[in-house]
Amino acid sequence: MTESTVSTPAELLGALEARRRDIRVVGVLQGMPSITLPPGTRLAGGRLIFGARGVVLSADNRLEDVEIDCPPHEVAVGNSTDDDLGILTMNHVRTKGQILIVVDGSVRRGAVVIDGLEVTEADLRGRELRPHGYGVDVLQGALTVWNRHHDPDVVIEVEVRGVSAGSAESPIRGSGIFVGGRCDETGRPTGGTVVAAVLETATVVIDGGIPTGTPDLISGGVFVQAGADVESVVNNGPTTTLGANDMALDNWGRVKRWAANAPVTTKGPSGIGFVNFGDLDELDIQSPIETFGVGARGFNLYDGTLRKAAFDSIATHGDGAVGIQVAKPLPDLTVRHDVTTAGGKGTSLVRGEQVQLQAVAVSVKAGGHLGVLKIGADIRTTGDKVVSLEVLGTVDHLDIGGRVLAEGEASDAAHTTQNAAPLLDGVEMAAPRGRTLVRVDQGA
Repeated sequence: MTESTVSTPAELLGALEARRRDIRVVGVLQGMPSITLPPGTRLAGGRLIFGARGVVLSADNRLEDVEIDCPPHEVAVGNSTDDDLGILTMNHVRTKGQILIVVDGSVRRGAVVIDGLEVTEADLRGRELRPHGYGVDVLQGALTVWNRHHDPDVVIEVEVRGVSAGSAESPIRGSGIFVGGRCDETGRPTGGTVVAAVLETATVVIDGGIPTGTPDLISGGVFVQAGADVESVVNNGPTTTLGANDMALDNWGRVKRWAANAPVTTKGPSGIGFVNFGDLDELDIQSPIETFGVGARGFNLYDGTLRKAAFDSIATHGDGAVGIQVAKPLPDLTVRHDVTTAGGKGTSLVRGEQVQLQAVAVSVKAGGHLGVLKIGADIRTTGDKVVSLEVLGTVDHLDIGGRVLAEGEASDAAHTTQNAAPLLDGVEMAAPRGRTLVRVDQGA
């Protein structure tokens, strides 16, 4: 197949009209109208600058070594829904504007393969289509692969490697990476599926721009939506969220293994380091989780299933910012180092409602059941009127390598049910200005 070289908008439009299958852009093409790649077309090289929408893919298209600039609120790369996608491939693509692959209309089959993608800017706050579940809507992502088909037999295969979105200087206004299918009001899948062998991210920085106190809207740095079935999520770069209700890592789908190899940080109110509502087999956060906003929690298991979770360390710095909160069964929970909180009582977003929480370091709620809870170092709080360790559910085996410390005024080291109290035999606890161990009613 002969490669056609173009260096002006007119030449590119002519090559597309002539159905050239292999097109290379040389230089910068400015003032471009939106273009649609015919089936089987490869577009490589150069920089394309659009005043509105950018490139529309049809079927079996390839984008390689190309930079596509659109206004941040526009779609830089989208797709037609007139027929099946074939295999859509993006290698070493850089965009200003969203990558949006939607499965709807006449699309029933296809695959998306991405290796090397950087979305430098995108603003998704104006998108009307948002999934809803667990009391909240979710903002679309800088990279969004969304199977919206009603038919559960419609399956799209996805493989994503080396994707970055946003920066400290220019965070994504919305979610970062968004992959999933259709869900109902309860957050459960109700239609088509996205099956992903791997979802691998580099640096992700977002600020959803959600007003503080909003009860029913969130964004996610890396968001696996209901209707996604993912073999492996790997966060090789740091994931940072800057705004209110910005979750760093959020799972509503089905994931076999999720690993984060770089720091996970939230800086706005009601952010969360990792939150699970879906079905997750194994979670391994190998770098620290740290949160800085009011009500910004470290790790939550409120719904779904999780077999094994391991963390490096968790630290929160705001009022109402719980370190770990478990309300469902979890056979194995390990933190290799400390779990610490530095706040008191404050407001946090929980299932679509703003509620008051204490900045408890480790909390096992009624209904939570831990087979093994292992903390390698200290469980520590420094805020006033909080509890360092709260066991209102059940824990079969407790292993704390350090101490349980409550350093604030009127703060207690541990609150447990009568049945759970013997777990703390031999554990070093201290609460210089509060109580060391408080036994509470089983139904508390």
